[in-house]
Amino acid sequence: MPSPLRVAFLTSALNTSYGWARYALELARALPEHGVEVVALTQPDAEIPADLAVADMHSVLPHLVPPTRGFMARSLLALPRVRRAVADCDLLHVIAEPYSPLAAASAGKRPLVITAHGTYVPQTARRRWVGRLYRYAYARAHLIAVSRYTAAKVRAVLPDSDPTIIHNGVHVARFQIPTSVPEKKGPTILASGGVKTRKGTHLLVEALAQVKQQVPDAQLVVTGRQDDPGYLAQIEEQIADLQLTDAVYLLGQIPESDLLGWYQHADVFALPSLSVGEKFEGFGLVFLEASASGLPVIGTTGSGVEEAVIEGETGLLVSQNDAQALAEAITRLLLDEALRGQMGAAGRAYAQTQDWANIAAQVRAVYDQTLS
Repeated sequence: MPSPLRVAFLTSALNTSYGWARYALELARALPEHGVEVVALTQPDAEIPADLAVADMHSVLPHLVPPTRGFMARSLLALPRVRRAVADCDLLHVIAEPYSPLAAASAGKRPLVITAHGTYVPQTARRRWVGRLYRYAYARAHLIAVSRYTAAKVRAVLPDSDPTIIHNGVHVARFQIPTSVPEKKGPTILASGGVKTRKGTHLLVEALAQVKQQVPDAQLVVTGRQDDPGYLAQIEEQIADLQLTDAVYLLGQIPESDLLGWYQHADVFALPSLSVGEKFEGFGLVFLEASASGLPVIGTTGSGVEEAVIEGETGLLVSQNDAQALAEAITRLLLDEALRGQMGAAGRAYAQTQDWANIAAQVRAVYDQTLS
């Protein structure tokens, strides 16, 4: 039997708290079945789940989440430690794109793979000074893009690049485990992704006020990080002004078991993602998670979400920044139980095709391609 391939993951963390960390966690769980040992390189305070078996773990990367100043300088200082940590690895895989220059400087002659999740690669490639370091890293690496939309954005600034498109994955079986019923008070709209301008939380609150005209007992549950105090205060004020205090629940970061409970017992999943400046939604993993749970999903056009939501089949797509269209889509699904069931079943079937076992096989093929 050939020796396992040792791959160094450069990621801020491996957990379920945000996109980079969840991607790293699920890929690390799936790759051993494809003959890959994962060596995890993380920021200092990162913890990994007890059930995750990695070949080795090194907390040697500069702090990335939450962001701190002087990241590039701290990356330079970390270089000797990172080189030692990856010394016995066959390949380096950058999960969190900010670590790309550090990985390129540490890889030597070994292959380098970088996953482009969305905004970060095209944004850094445009920068005037530090952009040179990022462009060198991207040119040196084999790029994976999580959607056709993201790949197009990458090619627009890196014309010589040819990213391999591998969608985000979902661990479907985890979303089938029965959980306790959360404190549900009426027809429930779930949004998982945090309270952020780019996630369109203000549009959800505005839409809920319209939805309640036809579904008076509807409620909105928003889970995820609340890292922007100013925007959070704006949302809380909006909730009070629209007299929705008893109908909107901003739960913040909750245990995975509680999140699974909401996925399984909510009625509709909605996340009206926005493109803000250069920032855009690269794919939208939470839509796959909702689909895996059998929820109909509502997303927005003009981003990678169009590849996570199959319009008219697994859910509905509305224009960005259109609270009325969002409200109409939510109301339509809340009032049509048969349609919810039909779209939920189609979503679960689609999620099966994107199970991490399938995604890991595609990633392993990229590793083999770069090694050859």
